[in-house]
Amino acid sequence: MRIELVTGDITAERVDVIVNAANSSLLGGGGVDGAIHRKGGPAILQECRALRAGHYGRGLAVGQAVPTTAGRLPATWVVHTVGPVFSAEEDRSPLLRACYTNSLAVAAGLGARTVAFPLISSGVYRWPKDDAVTQALAGLRAEPTTVESVRLVLFDEPTRLAAERVLRTAGR
Repeated sequence: MRIELVTGDITAERVDVIVNAANSSLLGGGGVDGAIHRKGGPAILQECRALRAGHYGRGLAVGQAVPTTAGRLPATWVVHTVGPVFSAEEDRSPLLRACYTNSLAVAAGLGARTVAFPLISSGVYRWPKDDAVTQALAGLRAEPTTVESVRLVLFDEPTRLAAERVLRTAGR
């Protein structure tokens, strides 16, 4: 699997699957989650409401992943995952890696070949960006997959430069 780093708007990525750093309610929120729901339109929210009415009545647990339509996004599906909040007192990195591993497994199960991920938990959940990239790479490389290409879509240039540094250190 090829991993590519890009700076930009994840809602504009032309891929099979866009991964959403979702709110556990699955009903939208701020940041990436809000942008995906706004740009994707009501079809995403409708499917998320159906998920909440069924199997995910209490919401989606941290690290789990679930697919919906992509609505008006230039993708076929959105895979929603809930990232952990960073804690200096408790190691939550296995949960962050699980977001990537489980989302990638769901995408592969859908037959996706291309997937775009945000840098999960690095925004309002305040995960240090260098370690967020390290955990993303570890999660993406944890299991063999039929997905051919993954893009980490980074919000700004400083984050992309930090990610490139981590990727060089970790080896492609």
